[in-house]
Amino acid sequence: KLEEMNEPYKVELVKEHSDKGEHITFYKQGEFIDLCAGPHLMSVAPIKAIELTACTGAYWRGDANNAQLCRVYGVAFPKASMLEEHLKKLEEAKLRDHNKLGRELEYFTTVDYVGQGLPILLPKGARVVQLLQRWVEDVEQSKGCLLTKTPLLAKRDLYKISGHWDHYLDGMFVLGDPHDEEKECFALRPMTCPFQYQVYLNKQRSYRDLPMRLTETSTLFRNEASGEMHGLIRVRHYILRPDQLEQEFKGCLELAKYFLDTVGLLENCTFRFSQWDPENKNNKYEGTKEQWEESQAVMKTILDDLDVDYEIGIDEAAFYGPKLDIQYKNVFGKEDTIVTIQIDMLLAERFGMYYIDKDGHRTSLGCFERTLAYMIERFAGVMPLWLAPEQIRLLPIKDGNVEYAQGIADKLTSLGMRVTVDSRDENIGPKIKAARLERIPYILVIGDNEMNSSTVTVRSRKRGEIPNMSVDEFVALVKNEVDTKEK
Repeated sequence: KLEEMNEPYKVELVKEHSDKGEHITFYKQGEFIDLCAGPHLMSVAPIKAIELTACTGAYWRGDANNAQLCRVYGVAFPKASMLEEHLKKLEEAKLRDHNKLGRELEYFTTVDYVGQGLPILLPKGARVVQLLQRWVEDVEQSKGCLLTKTPLLAKRDLYKISGHWDHYLDGMFVLGDPHDEEKECFALRPMTCPFQYQVYLNKQRSYRDLPMRLTETSTLFRNEASGEMHGLIRVRHYILRPDQLEQEFKGCLELAKYFLDTVGLLENCTFRFSQWDPENKNNKYEGTKEQWEESQAVMKTILDDLDVDYEIGIDEAAFYGPKLDIQYKNVFGKEDTIVTIQIDMLLAERFGMYYIDKDGHRTSLGCFERTLAYMIERFAGVMPLWLAPEQIRLLPIKDGNVEYAQGIADKLTSLGMRVTVDSRDENIGPKIKAARLERIPYILVIGDNEMNSSTVTVRSRKRGEIPNMSVDEFVALVKNEVDTKEK
């Protein structure tokens, strides 16, 4: 019947899947027959408002040698007011889209011949990532963390011990023939845990050494789909005794929430308790049923004791243990894992770490580049003062005001502020417009009045215009905003 209805693509799929003996489902609505699981709406009567949002070309099965099809996108709602509200949200999301804003504000760029998912951080973006990294490292040091630096690649022997070679080889970038045991073979690291365990194994450890909190800012290499690539990521491993697990897990969660709250992302986060799937037949998981049930029971007790509101994700665990994934939705509603806190119940034993039974590890802020993208969207490009790559711009009205403006800039710079002076031979209007388009948090207008009264006129996106503010008052204002990490 599909052939009679001139549905060659559905016919092709039916033949392909039926030849493999796979179960095929159809769903019918009126005269329309769809090759899908369904269900569709029982009736189209409730649909009162429809909007086609996009129309693009797509090659059948992604092959340029095949016919080009038309892909139509649309939304439907039971009320026109609901459609209007949805479209407004989409427009706001487009204005905040980090792909658009990040390029316009010169935080990053991408180049086709460098590769998709491989952003090049421009000076502004690199500065924000540096500020985030320094802040995270300082906070971690105050919490007793020990900084480590480990190699970007290792021989396959390391990954065989850890189990990644058997369970994660398809997700790794391998240098050499992975199947030739006679020749040395290396792989770029997809995670740091096997490396950081070597820090613990460097010498014999006493139980008094635990917990041992190891931390590292590292580049991870994962052979993933372009939309899932990770770059610079913050990883921390806590090696500990079983009796320390609940307290250290609590500390990990509290610190992760503090980091996310400070950068303004926590309010859009949800929590997922990622568990194994005992029915998974693909040898994804290591360990016994008893080990998994025990570790998941421990994590459930911890999460319930901490009153964490979480959902359960079956078959979302790592191959060596369950985890708590902190999920974040971007402005378009796409959900990503931004922070993970994980219980590793197997790798310590694989590496012969005999003085402990379990190892908890986590990312503290997640991928710095992804965090930067989310912050661009969250703040619509207007970074909080403490993270803004350029915090203050002074705008002298005429040449005679440049020296006074430069003196203020030098004072602010000596206090650690990131300041520039726009001394171009240009009218003040275009200078103000340029600074506003670049989302500079504070713009100081300097004219004869300000020079004669030793003041500045402050223009702030948050506080509006403040005329005749003394330089000392302004310094106190911005210093407090930086020190408190005001959002």
